[in-house]
Amino acid sequence: MTTAPAPTVVLDAAAWRARQAAHAERADALTAGHRARRATGERHAIDDFLYDYYGTRPAVLRRWHPGVGLALAPGPDGPAAHRRWRWYATDADGVVRLDVEAFLADRAESVRFIRRLLSAIASRPAFTGCFGLHEWAMVYRQREHRHPLPLRLGQEGTDAVVESHQIRCTHFDAFRFFTPEAVGLNRLRPTRESQVELDQPGCLHASMDCHKWATKLGPAVPGELALDCFELARDIRLLDMRASPYDFSSYGERPVAIETPEGKAEYVAGQREFAARAGRLRGRLIEVCAALVGID
Repeated sequence: MTTAPAPTVVLDAAAWRARQAAHAERADALTAGHRARRATGERHAIDDFLYDYYGTRPAVLRRWHPGVGLALAPGPDGPAAHRRWRWYATDADGVVRLDVEAFLADRAESVRFIRRLLSAIASRPAFTGCFGLHEWAMVYRQREHRHPLPLRLGQEGTDAVVESHQIRCTHFDAFRFFTPEAVGLNRLRPTRESQVELDQPGCLHASMDCHKWATKLGPAVPGELALDCFELARDIRLLDMRASPYDFSSYGERPVAIETPEGKAEYVAGQREFAARAGRLRGRLIEVCAALVGID
């Protein structure tokens, strides 16, 4: 059912400038470590994932958007600088707003896919029996690994953990990095085409992807929501690596030993907490999509 778009709310200059300043300060704090390491060429096996895999750029993350349904009143110095940014329009009275028609002309297909995927994930119960074994399957029976870090249990010990567990990875973007020997051990065969059918809210990678979808929705997403999604991805990445077979003691990180009952319980507790956080953010992203395409 198609509905009329919600009326646009106009923020006065003092209000939106305060939100813009708070957003920039928060973004700078979240990316400070990465920016400092980039200046020296240092690599970080945990944090770099967010910038390398997702293509996140600190300067883009720092840019505050009001989001769909909010517009910016001009200040004493004229219309907001957003008027020069892609997919914005300026009204005759100097009010700057997202040009939804122009945005959808370029991104309508993506918006509809994101809404369909996120709605499907939100409709399912969380599966919490994977224990992060996707990272173990990525090094199974391999002598060379992605990270220049030792395996906590050594290669033989790592292989034994994989072989003593059932692997049920639902997320294609994790499964596609399984070693050839591990592919056949997975109970499922995720593909890009089956993503809407298989992604589920207990998956750490599906929750991290809230950052990916917020990025693809760009200026339609309020800046505060975009940073919430990035911060969630950063927090999940830490658990993902602590539960991996790698030894992160050189980073000062304690392992979540998923090969033990205690480690499994710790992992599941974190998984459930992140599923709840991601569920709230996913709901807000669905609302953004619905506001864009005018669908109940």
